[in-house]
Amino acid sequence: MDEQQRGVAYGVAAYALWGLFPLFWPLLRPAGDVEVLAHRVLWSLVLLLVVLQVTRGWGAVRASDRGSRVRLVVAALLLTGNWGTYIYGVNSGQVVETSLGYFINPLVSVALGVVVLGERLRAQQQVAVGIAVVAVGVLTVANGRPPWIALVLAFSFGTYGLLKKQAGVGAVPSLAIETLAVGPIALGYLLLLAATGEGTFTTSGPDHTALLMASGVVTAVPLLLFGAAATRVPLTTLGVLQYLAPVLQLLVGLAVRHEPFGPARQLGFALVWVALAVFTYDLVRHRRRLVSVAEC
Repeated sequence: MDEQQRGVAYGVAAYALWGLFPLFWPLLRPAGDVEVLAHRVLWSLVLLLVVLQVTRGWGAVRASDRGSRVRLVVAALLLTGNWGTYIYGVNSGQVVETSLGYFINPLVSVALGVVVLGERLRAQQQVAVGIAVVAVGVLTVANGRPPWIALVLAFSFGTYGLLKKQAGVGAVPSLAIETLAVGPIALGYLLLLAATGEGTFTTSGPDHTALLMASGVVTAVPLLLFGAAATRVPLTTLGVLQYLAPVLQLLVGLAVRHEPFGPARQLGFALVWVALAVFTYDLVRHRRRLVSVAEC
């Protein structure tokens, strides 16, 4: 297996694990959503500290400049909000809507590039974003409200990705800085729960304790796999692979959680998929054009 094939395997594994997340978070009951989030942050930090120690990655952390660290702290707050929103969405029976957030995330990232970085959309990108806006309108009418969970997930993760790109720090060191920024808050919250007798870490059996600790592994492993994939395969390949996660999430919502998926919702999702098809086609064509120019 060559490096690119290995990268594709890492990417598939990362997105498959993200797609199966809705099966894991309900297992952490009776812990509340905020307690689950705090454990997710804390044990991710513990795992990343071990990884940094084993790989001797502290040099990259120390080498990051102040501007990069500030961006990563803001990114950490956005990622924490994203994680909390996702846990809430899954545990409140809205897995289908969480999948929508990750379907539209690539289009939100493109829109952020225009608004924040002053990038210009190609014609087909404009069409894709326009169709996505119509889809959100359809889903708003169908639900009687905007799909807030999906929008928060898409915009928080899109902005997170933008800040990570601007920070320019490696995958493991940047994630370590992020979890170091919010880890003390998570630990303080968990200590408060323990002091008031409202925490479940030591009161709901060893299996529950182990699952809460495993939330760090469940969180960090796909992120590390994604980082390994990103260094081995082209961006266009990752762009196609990323749809695996929301597809699996949607299937879990429909086949396992039996959430409603009526005609109006089907239309909204169909429009999103059309937008993504246009977007992916444009991405692949543009990539091939750049390669052709480079080879001339």
